[in-house]
Amino acid sequence: MRDLAAGPRVLLKKLREMMAEQLEPQERLDQIVRQIAGNMVAEVCSVYVLRSDGVLELYATEGLNKGAVHLAQLKMGQGLVGTIAASAQPLNLSDAQSHPAFRYLPETGEEIYHSFLGVPILRSGRTLGVLVVQNKVSRNYREDEVEALETTAMLIAEIVASGELKKITKPGVELDLTRAVSVDGDGYSEGIGLGHVVLHDPRIVVTNLLNEDADTEIRRLAEAIGSLRLSIDDMLQRRDVATEGEHREVLETYRMFAHDQGWVRRMEEAIRNGLTAEAAVEKVQSDTKARMMRLTDPYLRERMHDFDDLANRLLRQLIGFNGRGPGEDFPSDAIILARAMGAAELLDYPREKLRGLVLEDGAITSHVVIVARAMGIPVIGQATGIVALAENNDAIIIDGDDGQVHLRPIVDLQRAYEEKVRLRARRQEQFRALRSVDPVTKDGQFINLKMNAGLLVDLPQLAESGADGIGLFRTELQFMIASTMPKGEEQEAFYRSVLRAAKGKPVTFRTLDIGGDKVVSYMRGQEEENPALGWRAIRLSLDRPGLLRTQLRALLRAASGAELKMMLPMITEVTEIHAVRDLMQKEIQHLSKFGHALPRKLQFGAMLEVPALLWQLDELMQEVDFVSVGSNDLFQFSMAVDRGNARVSDRFDILGKPFLRILRDIVRAGERNNKPVTLCGEMAGRPLSAMALIGLGFRSISMSPTSIGPVKAMLLGLDVGALATELNAALDDHKSLESPRVLLQRFAAEHSIPV
Repeated sequence: MRDLAAGPRVLLKKLREMMAEQLEPQERLDQIVRQIAGNMVAEVCSVYVLRSDGVLELYATEGLNKGAVHLAQLKMGQGLVGTIAASAQPLNLSDAQSHPAFRYLPETGEEIYHSFLGVPILRSGRTLGVLVVQNKVSRNYREDEVEALETTAMLIAEIVASGELKKITKPGVELDLTRAVSVDGDGYSEGIGLGHVVLHDPRIVVTNLLNEDADTEIRRLAEAIGSLRLSIDDMLQRRDVATEGEHREVLETYRMFAHDQGWVRRMEEAIRNGLTAEAAVEKVQSDTKARMMRLTDPYLRERMHDFDDLANRLLRQLIGFNGRGPGEDFPSDAIILARAMGAAELLDYPREKLRGLVLEDGAITSHVVIVARAMGIPVIGQATGIVALAENNDAIIIDGDDGQVHLRPIVDLQRAYEEKVRLRARRQEQFRALRSVDPVTKDGQFINLKMNAGLLVDLPQLAESGADGIGLFRTELQFMIASTMPKGEEQEAFYRSVLRAAKGKPVTFRTLDIGGDKVVSYMRGQEEENPALGWRAIRLSLDRPGLLRTQLRALLRAASGAELKMMLPMITEVTEIHAVRDLMQKEIQHLSKFGHALPRKLQFGAMLEVPALLWQLDELMQEVDFVSVGSNDLFQFSMAVDRGNARVSDRFDILGKPFLRILRDIVRAGERNNKPVTLCGEMAGRPLSAMALIGLGFRSISMSPTSIGPVKAMLLGLDVGALATELNAALDDHKSLESPRVLLQRFAAEHSIPV
């Protein structure tokens, strides 16, 4: 072979020029293999492409029998080509036929060739095919020749990923990159979503692959790596990063990778073979990712994510990528795919175009899921690996009922889901027919069904769902979607608009509940080891009395002449209520002094989310007009489970005896103090758990608007007295190990109650 110091660059330039020409796909591939063979003085060059059925098909060759194109096939793991595809590693052999994996394909005529070099065609760590060169003479290919062929394979990956090869693919055959994929996850919000993929963290596409000056590119790489190392060191040295904890371990891992000389050397070698700095990073990233994806050790696979993230950070530095928001090309039927995301990030997307959300991590009670449910879109969680399998604008179906994701679905599946959507629409029509039906149980108990909201766009659902009012209005969402702190006048106008849109139906405003995982960009807080237990909600508000007083004043002014219901989040001690009452009284005096009209009636409540209040129930009831149970946090704190940690979030049953006994104690405290007790949480929105709440004595519950129809359908056939008798007996039985869930399911089945 020739000296490859300049060879790869010449070859890559020729291939790039060829890719810009108007050529038919087969003609383009044929020219590519001829160019590679000529440049590398190889007697054979062949391209195998991976199909969706796991078969590698010969798509082009120079040197082998042309009649074998589209006929010669090897399964994944079969033969030398299949071994390369399965391992995602090159194979360099001086005598290919002596290798134990060698498989002779008589139609190709390759038996006369001894030397063999094959490299995987990779994209984002996924094998798309295999590129091979062969010679008659027995020899080992040099390391720089292997590197040159790997670099060339990157350009072929672009052709495969572009979809251009569909034109020459046999009817009924799909390529692996476009194959239909189904992934099982957990259904976090019911519904069916049909649409197109939008990756929350879009892949960085490197378009400038070939360098003009290797020394300049190596300097660019060195500068970017230096900046990356400094940024990691800075994060580790900051005072707000604890000296221990998982987040610090991640940063230490990043620092280890960033200082790994082997990583840097491989990127520099790719640059010397003709790539730009960013293309070199992408190549090494893809090679490493392909190898690590095949690891079974969960710790090492987690390190793969760390490495992948670090490489992406380096790419962003090199090309100046600052992320992207939804642009003009944002699909009208977008389904967001993310490894993880915050509630505020979801609200950045145009709501009218969202059709669903898929998360690789998260839990049903995480805030982004709660917000998505409030938006009325289906959500799938724990869909492991879905992000790596997807491309922007891929067709996708998500089934929030069964927890399934179907990527690039086949036509028959698409049609089946379209029919399922039509059936679901008819079911929703049946629920809508119940809007004007009073929510009264079979034995005459009126159950107040309210909805949760947080934005003005939620308000039309008040009439559409038939809700009796808004049991929880999350005021923090206004703060989370704003780029700066909303001024008092803006808050007042917003709250007034909410009350106007409610058209006389009651609205319960929850004061600001930010902090923890509800981050607002303009309020920088310190890193916390346990943010759910930290500086958030009423704790933050009392430490920032100016912030709380501004909100209280805005609420009072917005509700002038009307009824104002407000409640405080995350109360831990009754003294916190006293402190807020004092601030409220100061605002009332201030407004009265300047002649502002006040609400004609003020109802002041507290959320019961912290278990400490369970030992202050009577004192609590005497201080407020009503209590609202926040079942999500109360369950989380009572059971010591992080609701954002999927490993433990589902470990204990919300319909188990311990939690139902807690809820019953709260209801009984309300009864003996003659104070209303409501519940606003995910628990209220599921017919079976809503049935349990009614059996425990709750007469007012608040849920997502889409849940009101199914819950109302359940309670219309419910005999509360009969249920309460059985449920209380079960909770008082300290010997039986049977879960109340089993009792509730049996009761529903015996009485034909739809749950």
